[in-house]
Amino acid sequence: MRRKSKSKFQLPSKYMLMILTLICGIMIYVSFTMNLSGGPLNTAAGYVFIPMQKGINYIGLWISDKADNLNDLKDVMKENQQLKSQVDELTSELNTIKLEQYELDNLRELLELDQKYPSYKKAAAHVIGKDSGNWFSIFTIDKGSKDGIEVDMNVIAGSGLVGIVTDVGPNYAKVRTIIDDLSKTSGMLLTTSDRCIIHGDLQEMNSNQNILFTDLKDSDDKAEIGDPVVTSHISDKYLQGILIGYINTLEVDSNNLTKSGTLTPAVDFEHISEVLVVLDKKETGKED
Repeated sequence: MRRKSKSKFQLPSKYMLMILTLICGIMIYVSFTMNLSGGPLNTAAGYVFIPMQKGINYIGLWISDKADNLNDLKDVMKENQQLKSQVDELTSELNTIKLEQYELDNLRELLELDQKYPSYKKAAAHVIGKDSGNWFSIFTIDKGSKDGIEVDMNVIAGSGLVGIVTDVGPNYAKVRTIIDDLSKTSGMLLTTSDRCIIHGDLQEMNSNQNILFTDLKDSDDKAEIGDPVVTSHISDKYLQGILIGYINTLEVDSNNLTKSGTLTPAVDFEHISEVLVVLDKKETGKED
């Protein structure tokens, strides 16, 4: 019958640590109090404590470096946040400057347009709404009857004719532009005084960004690409001589008597923010 082997005695680690700590303490005490230079205790202490001291110094330096790095990181993060705030502030200022420049350019453009038609009284207005779609075919302005706006008053912007007022409230008015499908305007070739009909056509605007014209009576065959077309004197609602656009394409109709084509509009109908409402109204004549 086999005998059970006796279990070996094991000292708990915490007691072992306490014993080693006590021994180290005694050796340190003896080394410093006895000052045994070159003695065995001093030598033993050198072998034991110098590496320990180096390790402690290394750990201390490592912790100090980490603390410095942490402080540097905090400073960098703080500086980065300050720079972000400055960038946001400068971006906001830049956007404000751009907006002010945009408004200034529009006002300068309206001033030049106002000077272009000095004989007409006008009121400036801001666009505050529009119908769906890419183009400003029908839109709303922030001036109405209390500002002297009436139905059938002409509206201009950019370099020429935008459209006409179709509805008025106390503090707003609606404008139908010459590119709208329901719009039809009598035009006149400025170089020859020959008349034509300007048709609104949103499909043409979507395809080529042009305005259609038909029934140009060019009997002397003098019309050319680039010639300006203005509102005709026979129009029932539009005042005479307001620029509509420039001939872009031109072809002879099947009847060999008239010509048709497209105009490059004088107004950017994709971007309209301010307009001038002509307070003078056409009183006589008849629309083609």
